[in-house]
Amino acid sequence: MVEKLDHPGGTRLLLTPNRSLSWKGNVRIWIGLAVLSAIIGIGWALAGAWVILPFAGLELIAVAAGIYVTSRNCQRKEVLTMEGDNIVLEKGRKQKNAQWSLPRPYTRLQLNEPVHPFAPAKLFLSHRNHRVSLGDFLNVEDTERLVETLESLGFVPERKQPDPEIGLWF
Repeated sequence: MVEKLDHPGGTRLLLTPNRSLSWKGNVRIWIGLAVLSAIIGIGWALAGAWVILPFAGLELIAVAAGIYVTSRNCQRKEVLTMEGDNIVLEKGRKQKNAQWSLPRPYTRLQLNEPVHPFAPAKLFLSHRNHRVSLGDFLNVEDTERLVETLESLGFVPERKQPDPEIGLWF
């Protein structure tokens, strides 16, 4: 998601992934799956197929790990602040993990067009030898909204077409 925040000295954008469900919602889904799996597993165990129980447990562990990793990745944030001739990009989850400061007049917005229409374009802020990805977790609509917002702030994206020799799966 792209959110424009109030900032007295310029413009500040908050970029976050779409979160379709909260952590509590994810835990509720997992508990529902665990109850369903337990009912089915115990039923089969009572019928004599007790070997299904360890596999049901492994399945629940795998689903819990997948939910945890996905929820953790959905906590990422990027804050793009533009004040005068300075651009500051901060990345992190619960706290700032990385920060880049770039001079606005000499920073380019590079846009790598997607290989197919379902993939979002890849955005980069580029200055000299530094190239920083911007909003790599955004979907197609949010990426387009971010490009429109940056264009309205004076950035002219340098569009790079995909290499025709690269197939859809690369």
